[in-house]
Amino acid sequence: VQLQASGGGPMQTGGYLRLSCAASGVTFGDYAMGWFRQAPGKEREFVAAISTSVGSSYYADSVKGRFTISRDNAKNTVYLQMNSLKPEDAAVYYCAARPLWYGGTWSLAGPYEYWGQGTLVTVSS
Repeated sequence: VQLQASGGGPMQTGGYLRLSCAASGVTFGDYAMGWFRQAPGKEREFVAAISTSVGSSYYADSVKGRFTISRDNAKNTVYLQMNSLKPEDAAVYYCAARPLWYGGTWSLAGPYEYWGQGTLVTVSS
């Protein structure tokens, strides 16, 4: 199983960016997908998650209204559209996959079985 995250880069405050995460070696439709991030010196934190392509999505309060998670099951890819970027959004962003059947809180990292390598987003003021 491989999750390949891409799309990170340097941005300015107020800018926008779209991250992608392509999955291989897994039945993509059987998994909910999430994005987490980790800034230097901080713990990894939940950003957003999506169940099925027409299912529910969940967001951290810090990104609600600015970020949008979506998925394309035909392309085995999940996206994170990030708008109105702030300096505090700067981090390494990781995509992750968890079984759809797994209940519980979407923001917990534990249930996510597979993780991508991360893509770096920097935001300058």
